Amino acid sequence: MCRLFGFRSSIPSAVHPSLVTEKNSLLHQSKEHKDGWGIAAYQVGSQPSVAHGLGPAHCDPDFERVSSQVSSRTVVAHIRLASVGSVERRNAHPFTHGRWCFVHNGTLKNFALHQNALEGLIRDDLRSLIQGATDSERCFYLFLTRLSEQGQCLVDTACVEKVARALAETMSLVSAITDMPGQERSSMNFLVTNGDVMVATRRNRTLFLSDTAPETGRCMHRADMGPPKPGTRLEQFVLASERLSGEDHWHQVGEDEIIGVDNNLVLHQWKLQELSTPT
Repeated sequence: MCRLFGFRSSIPSAVHPSLVTEKNSLLHQSKEHKDGWGIAAYQVGSQPSVAHGLGPAHCDPDFERVSSQVSSRTVVAHIRLASVGSVERRNAHPFTHGRWCFVHNGTLKNFALHQNALEGLIRDDLRSLIQGATDSERCFYLFLTRLSEQGQCLVDTACVEKVARALAETMSLVSAITDMPGQERSSMNFLVTNGDVMVATRRNRTLFLSDTAPETGRCMHRADMGPPKPGTRLEQFVLASERLSGEDHWHQVGEDEIIGVDNNLVLHQWKLQELSTPT
């Protein structure tokens, strides 16, 4: 499997501890998830700048070099343990399209059997952009297809609820094809952002939320250490497949939940069934 990390902040911030020096940083996790890494960072109003490596992050000096240089309002990082598709650049996360950036922690069940059916759900012009062999890249273009079918232009600012709904529809469509009775479900922890909106899903993998980044060590706007409530405007929004430290400011996202922040860093959260199914 893979591990993912997402970071949104009201001001440009460093993420080096989360990626490199924290007790359970992505660098540490890469000793198990060894099949490459990727880091995407955004400046205001820009497309993401993306760096990739194809070896284990803990053995690659470029991972620490890039991590130490990143200071941004929005960062997405990924370390891979290949399950579908060989270890090569075209299969590396994050996947990008314009301002959109996407990572996946999980695997679609029996992907080879269902690949054609899944690709048939993707808009023709988007399907033609697929370069690699992964299930993840196809989920990304299916998400973009569902987002565009809600009337959301892929180059404009985005509505957080439409992004969440497009992810929910992607999950529903994929699970209807790949999940078999009595078998383990496809795992679909997705994280997507355009640099402003950031939304993630949890399905059959762990996902943790914090509004305290290791870089600051402080919890924003709240006296207690409970999870922030939907409707709260955050200073920072951090998601990770695993807790990056043993501290109690990491809160587990519920199974089949979708969580995200809008352009103003206001927190939103839904159950999968609350969002309409695709037509």
